[in-house]
Amino acid sequence: MELVCAFPVNGGVYRAVFTAMEGIYFLCGKAKNMVAQRIKELREIMDVTEEEMSQRLSVSLEQYRLYESGESDIPISMLYEIAAALKTDFTVLISGETPRMLTHTIVRQGKGLSVERYPGYEFESLAFNFIGREMEPMLVTLSENNKEVSLVSHTGQEFNYVLEGAIKITLGANEHELKKGDCIYFDPNIPHKQEAVTPSATFLTIIKE
Repeated sequence: MELVCAFPVNGGVYRAVFTAMEGIYFLCGKAKNMVAQRIKELREIMDVTEEEMSQRLSVSLEQYRLYESGESDIPISMLYEIAAALKTDFTVLISGETPRMLTHTIVRQGKGLSVERYPGYEFESLAFNFIGREMEPMLVTLSENNKEVSLVSHTGQEFNYVLEGAIKITLGANEHELKKGDCIYFDPNIPHKQEAVTPSATFLTIIKE
């Protein structure tokens, strides 16, 4: 499975490709090498050693060196940890662009970071340009998909609010159908997934890591 991201950069579009394994997304290919280079440059600018980084990330020195050299795929969850360790933003590592807005950011319709997670699941990041954001609001569009959707889990808390259509959310051993105007707030450490019940559905998700 692949995840393709399109990022607006300097008036153009930067595309990053992710692959998925057991519900965890990884950067790969050219995008991986560009990100690895940025990580190394930022680490050296901040005068942080490879040993210090491996300790901050709770990974072996060997594994960290594989990440930084571009020889090993970098899990998306690890990119968030690396960004935090280097006191920078996830957006910087991925796109090379720095979030610019401190007091507020406005994203016009259709102008967020557009991501196709897999066929039938697209989302748009709505706060990528805000400095030091603590939440990730995203607009998710689902369509009916015959493929089996994998359960995922992550840290923090999550909120889903259905804007159009209806979705089924699987949360551990439980399933809940949510229609337009319904919402759910849950612990995303519990394996979960969202699927369209109607031909298409749109919901707002807000994730606090």
